[in-house]
Amino acid sequence: MKITLGKKINMTQRFDENGRVIPVTVISAGPVTVTQVKKTDTDGYNAIQVGFDTAKESRVSKAELGHTKNLGPFRHLKEFRMMDAPAEAVGDTIDLSVFEIGDTVTVTGISKGKGFQGVVKRHGFHGGPRTHGQKHSEREPGSIGGGLRNRVPKGMRMAGRTGSDTVTIKNLKVVGVDTDLGQIFLKGAIPGRRGTLIAIKA
Repeated sequence: MKITLGKKINMTQRFDENGRVIPVTVISAGPVTVTQVKKTDTDGYNAIQVGFDTAKESRVSKAELGHTKNLGPFRHLKEFRMMDAPAEAVGDTIDLSVFEIGDTVTVTGISKGKGFQGVVKRHGFHGGPRTHGQKHSEREPGSIGGGLRNRVPKGMRMAGRTGSDTVTIKNLKVVGVDTDLGQIFLKGAIPGRRGTLIAIKA
């Protein structure tokens, strides 16, 4: 099973064999420890739960400490669903050696939080006209619809808190794996700021 958890470090660039520049994101990933195995006959679906990054026991609940038993207190626990029954067992360790250059992976992370934003930045509205009797309407939302309606319908695109969403990007290519440093290099950008928890699954 090619899965791991990591933290986003930064973006850089690499060169391929033809001298072309490839933008890459560096992720400090693994190793992860299998803390739970779920199967269809007992849990209704196939999945494995892994723990990543050691935490202080004082910052982990007693329920979680009892769940992970003597595997150690983990800062992050993440479950990966699988199609087939998992071959891993509780206590197994998965490191970056399972990944190879050229693998296609799916990456999930939390996007950057941008706070309260207007409709131009949040939804891409073009704003109102600057002329024809209007002074300060360049970034206003404009009308939200009139008629016989006496309330704002659900889903109306308006100003509000932006970012901090769970974002999944598919079909990212692995362009490098450094098992000594515990780093994996993925082509392109991934969601989140530096230090964001990233889930990688091939």
